Formats: sequence, C-alpha cells, structure tokens
Amino acid sequence: MTNLETSDSELRIQGVPIGAIADRYGTPFYVYDADILRETYRDLRDRLHPAVDIFLSLKANPNISVCGYLGVLGAGAEVSSLVELMTALQAGIAPRDIIFLGPGKSRAELAACVEAGIHAVVCESLEEVTLLDEVAAERKVGQVPALLRINPDFHTKGSGLAMGGKPRQFGIDQSLLLAAGATLAAAPRVAVKGLHAYMGTRFLGHDDIVHNTRQILATAAELARRLGIPLDTVDFGGGFGVAYFDNEKDLDLAALTTGINGVVEPFVAAHPEVRLINELGRYLTARAGTYVTRALYVKRSAGEEFVVADGGTNHHMAAVGIGSFVKRNFPIRSLTRYRDDAVRAYTVTGPLCTPNDVIGKRVPLPVVEPGDLLGVERSGAYGPSASPGLFLSHGYPAELLVHDGVAHLVRERDRPQDLLAKQRLADFISTPSHSADGRGSAMDRSDTVAAIGTALGEVLDHEVGPVAEDLRLFEDLHLDSTSVLELLMALEDALGVSVDPENLDMDDFRSVGTLADYVDSLRPTVAPSDAG
Repeated sequence: MTNLETSDSELRIQGVPIGAIADRYGTPFYVYDADILRETYRDLRDRLHPAVDIFLSLKANPNISVCGYLGVLGAGAEVSSLVELMTALQAGIAPRDIIFLGPGKSRAELAACVEAGIHAVVCESLEEVTLLDEVAAERKVGQVPALLRINPDFHTKGSGLAMGGKPRQFGIDQSLLLAAGATLAAAPRVAVKGLHAYMGTRFLGHDDIVHNTRQILATAAELARRLGIPLDTVDFGGGFGVAYFDNEKDLDLAALTTGINGVVEPFVAAHPEVRLINELGRYLTARAGTYVTRALYVKRSAGEEFVVADGGTNHHMAAVGIGSFVKRNFPIRSLTRYRDDAVRAYTVTGPLCTPNDVIGKRVPLPVVEPGDLLGVERSGAYGPSASPGLFLSHGYPAELLVHDGVAHLVRERDRPQDLLAKQRLADFISTPSHSADGRGSAMDRSDTVAAIGTALGEVLDHEVGPVAEDLRLFEDLHLDSTSVLELLMALEDALGVSVDPENLDMDDFRSVGTLADYVDSLRPTVAPSDAG
C-alpha cells in the first residue's frame, strides 16, 4: 500500500521519500532523523569537557525510542514524572544516570525514585526533603541520594523563559537554604550529595550560558562549604537554545564549549571527584524532528490564501509561540516540493474549529495543492508533549524514527477506539440500540470475536476454538498476507461487511482485538426508526 513514485524535489530522509512514509503510516505524524540526533549529541560530546555528563530532559521529547537511542550514545536522563521515570528505565537508561526533578513530586513518585535507586532526587523545597526522608524510612532504605535545587540570588539574561533568580516555584531560595541546617539534620535518610540550578531556557547567546555556568558553580561551592555538605554532583542546568525564527542564529557551539570548558576546568581541579551534569532537551532533539501534515484544502478568503491541513495546533502547539508575545512562524516547508522556490504566501491551518488553529501565517511556499505534504521543521522538542492532543478528539499523531534508511514506528497514532476506551457511559443513561442490519439490536462484541475465530478456522483449515483478543495474527498464528486476504473474504461473507483491499492498514491486523475493531468500523449504523 506504499506509493513509491517520487519527484526529484520531494524530501527524502536518509534516502527514504517522505511520500512513501506518509502513504504507509498516514498523516499527520512526527518523524525523527536518527542521524541528526547522533550528530548533535556527538558534536557536543566531543567538544565538551569530559567531566560534564549530558542528560536528556525527557519533558522535551519523552518518546521511549528517542530516549533509548540517545542513551545508547551515552546520554543520561532527567525526568519529572512517574511515567518519564518508567520511560527512561524501560529505554535502558541505568538508574545511576537518572535524576528526578520538579516542584510538585508526589509521595508515589518519591517512592518510585527510592525503589529504582536513581542517581539523585532533586529536592525543590525543604518540605520535600522531609517527605523524602519519611518515604525512605517507610521502605527501610538507609540513605537516599539527593541534590538541593537552588533558586540563586543572581539574575540571568538572554533566556526565552527565566526559571530562577526571581520569585519562582522552582528550588529553594539561596537565603533560605543557608538557614536549612536543622531541617537537613532532621532528615538522616536523605543524603545530600550536591546542588542543582537551572536559570532558564532557549539561550541563544553563548556568553549568557557561560556566565550562568560560572555563577552556578561558584554558588554551589560556597553553599556546600557553608552548609557542610559534600559536592559529589552539581547539575548546572542547560537551556541551550535552537533558532526557529528568521532573525535568530543558532548557538556558536565552538565558542560555547570553549567558554564552558574554561569555567569547568578550574572547578574540577578544585573538586576532582565531582560529577557535573548538563541537562538538555530542546538542543538535543529539536533539529531532528519534523511535523508532517497533509493539505486537505487550498482556499482563498478575503484576499488571503489558506491551506487547511489534517493536523495543526492540536499536535504542535509550540509552533504558535507559547510563552511569546510576538507570534512568529516556525520554519515550514513543502515536503512534496521541497526543492522548489517559494512563489506564494499561505496561511497554514489545522482542522480544528477555532480561529487559533494556525501554525503559520503568510508562509512563503511553492504552489500548494490538496494532497501535498507540509512539514514544520525543527519540531523534535515540545511537539506532542506540549500540545492539546485531545482537543476535538483527534488524538495524538504517530511518531517515526528513521535509522539506517528504515522508518520505524515508535508511537502508534491514537485511533477512535483508543480515545473511547477509557471513557464510561454512566449506567443511568439509556440509549437506543443500533445494528448493522437495521433490526435495532447491536451485534455483541463477543459475536464479532467468535466470527473471527470461525473465519480463522476456515483459513487455517483446522478448528481454532475460542480466541482471545490479544492473540496476535502474525506472531502467534503465523498468518501471511495471502492468509489475511482469505480471512477478510471469510469475514465479508459471515458478517456482511465490505473490505477495500486498496485501503488497508496493517496495524488493524496486529491481533484479534484490532481486527474486531476494524470489522466493527465497517458496519454502517442505522437507527431503529430508519429500519424497514
């Protein structure tokens, strides 16, 4: 079901035509280029002082395969929720290379940190230190390693979003921390191993980052001395920016790493056992990702050209400029005519019923026709993780990772049955029953599954018996493409449905359950009042 016809101007990722990916997996989707992930990480790793460890901040991109691939390259993980912690562990990140931070950790999250044995819990209040001590006592753990997050006295500049140096929910004010000796002494199961500070995000000036690094390391050394705590670990944040807009330039990596190394070198000489952590999310992942959406309609309104696409701000809210007073366009390209010159300005919108669903205003593009693919580039960070994916119940898009010229599905798109599965119709609500044959009684789910079991018996030429919905058609029953077509023909006869063989999605045939969902979706719904 893949269209391999491509034009010379079509985008290819590692040689794979973007149209072929879209035909196979549908749109919208995010696609991540593993080559760019690798090059970004290694270029920084090769330049940065060896005493500095690079951690992926999962809030930027929590996809388990993105995390796992960067982990294979050598990155640790900074997590801020129970699911992010589970993601990092399942992705193969060693507990010694995981830190957990965030201003509102629950008791359950602290317990998970204790049980996993991560490198450190970053405590953001003195009350959290006390709670962590209680959790450790409940689990009879001798000591839990922790870092104290500082909200330092000094201010910073150059950040797109300041995270410290002013009244904030993050961290412990430096002045309060100096008077925290009694609280720390009363929490004997919390072993404070160092300090953490994070001043802001999206810095594009290397001098600002170097200044912050110098100030944080100096503050950490002074506080550790005055509090009498060891300085085994200092997390000096990150906040490396990525240029999105026309008037911005990417960080000068050579100047940045030279400046950071110049600050780190004497600090390490004075504290030779220290572990330094630099946590990065946007910088590691943004440039590797593209949000791909397909043009549904091209229309003109009041003299302005519009492209209405099948995905918009519900999947990519960051593209509208969250946190910015001035709304500017992310880099948006025609992927179908990737190498063609821009000849017209289009406002690109999504399918939502709100005028705010605009991902690009007056974007210069080649001529756009319905069916063309458009891409929002530099979208590997804060895409699905910062978007209202459930708005209008469209659900979250698929995510793909291209590695060695092969596109791997690393997140399935939400389907209608996925979105409805967690909802419950209250038992006091009565509804009319519907059926495919118009007789007013819906075919029970168990009947559909039973029909599939019977059809499987016909295809396999032996009795299958009762089948479970998690029974896998390919792995467990070893069906092939011919068997699948035979199975569909048998179901057409048994259930009176009509299958279009040119419009099949192999995801529908993963298991008996997904096949039942597919078959049920083919049945027309006829209200009893319409029945003959």
